Amino acid sequence: MDPSKTGASALEIDTKPQPAYPPPATGIPGGHASHYINENPQHPRHHQQRQLGQQAPWSSGLFDCCSDVPGCCLTCWCPCITFGRIAEITDKGTTSCAVSGAIYGLLCWFTGCSCLYSCLYRSKLRTQYMLEESPCNDCLVHCCCESCALCQEYRELKHRGFDMASGWHGNVEKKNRSVEMASVPPTVEEGMSR
Repeated sequence: MDPSKTGASALEIDTKPQPAYPPPATGIPGGHASHYINENPQHPRHHQQRQLGQQAPWSSGLFDCCSDVPGCCLTCWCPCITFGRIAEITDKGTTSCAVSGAIYGLLCWFTGCSCLYSCLYRSKLRTQYMLEESPCNDCLVHCCCESCALCQEYRELKHRGFDMASGWHGNVEKKNRSVEMASVPPTVEEGMSR
């Protein structure tokens, strides 16, 4: 449309207020859109990177397995539980830890190719939290270093505030309780009376 025909100048057209877009979805239902419960408050750059569309680095390296000894031991002795917990949170509770872990265990037992299944969840996790694809692509990371990859993903979700043993629904309930507690004003006791 020609601005000269409508009587509006080009300057007026360019200065129209732009629509405000909501912040990107965090993946966890919350009481208000500004609550980012899955981002570590010690690292405010996560929110800025999300807005700019930049990819964030992982909270720990691929070979930092010993920084979380319980998670490392769980992955070493029972990787199906580690994977099940990762899958439940990545899928936002649509699949349970038991179902995902059982599929992973069966694939590992019968085909030995459970890494092909778990690399799909690494890709989902990276997409949800805009993480870098490092040190190489997801399939290669899982095929060469399956245990290290599972440990890294487990640590990443813990770093983002998830209680891995509680699962998705337990984390949502915990978040809802903390929102309810924050909305209830504290009771003030009256002073001494005679």
